[in-house]
Amino acid sequence: GLDPHETSIRGGTDGSRLSFMGLPTPNIFAGEQNFHSRLEWVSAQDMEKAVEVIVNLAMIWEERA
Repeated sequence: GLDPHETSIRGGTDGSRLSFMGLPTPNIFAGEQNFHSRLEWVSAQDMEKAVEVIVNLAMIWEERA
């Protein structure tokens, strides 16, 4: 039920390296309210949706394995 928006972001070195080595490491959204500030926060709804996306990705990867 989400519309993906693919954009380049700064960072993600560890995930990029792991993906290059064959372990899928998607950059799942984390809310990004006041990102990287002392006042950064994330809503429970955003965390729940992130879990839902991760579980669905795991199911897709398992089907394709």
